[in-house]
Amino acid sequence: MNDAARPERMAFEQDQRIADVVRREQSRLRAFIRRRVRDPRDVDDILQDVFQRLVEANRLLMPVDHVTAWLFRVASNRITDLFRKKTPETFSEQTFVTDDDELLRLEDVLPSPDDGPDAVYARGVLLEELELALSELPDEQREVFIAHELEGRSFKEMSAASGVNLNTLLSRKRYAVLHLRERLQRIYDELTNP
Repeated sequence: MNDAARPERMAFEQDQRIADVVRREQSRLRAFIRRRVRDPRDVDDILQDVFQRLVEANRLLMPVDHVTAWLFRVASNRITDLFRKKTPETFSEQTFVTDDDELLRLEDVLPSPDDGPDAVYARGVLLEELELALSELPDEQREVFIAHELEGRSFKEMSAASGVNLNTLLSRKRYAVLHLRERLQRIYDELTNP
């Protein structure tokens, strides 16, 4: 092999190794990211960025000893960066995951502002009370309730991600639901029995 062809051959082999890693790890990495990020566009962006960083590290001849661990660490860092950049959603912008894995916005289940002044009033009261009731929950209960009810994450996923026992997560959700039910019953009664 002549000396001129050697760098091209090395670059080709490097590209092949990267392609092999992408094929081997893409589905596991996507699932890892999807369990932590709700928006599919963000999942794709993070996945693409992780593999782009692998290519850059390879081109810069940075040693990556344990490629799989490295990929998951980069993905975890990118997820953290994403959450730091995002502005918090207002409660009315939250979405629910239905049993059919369909996203439903809270806007869709609240009274429509087009239904007149009573509906506008009821809508405002409900949103305020929901936000207030959620803010009263202890952090652990609120996080589990939001992750399960609004983000559609399973208890098994949450347990794997946090290391918290499955029964503990179930208990936290149960206490959150009991508090919210008790807290919101009065407002429900007022709105349904004027």
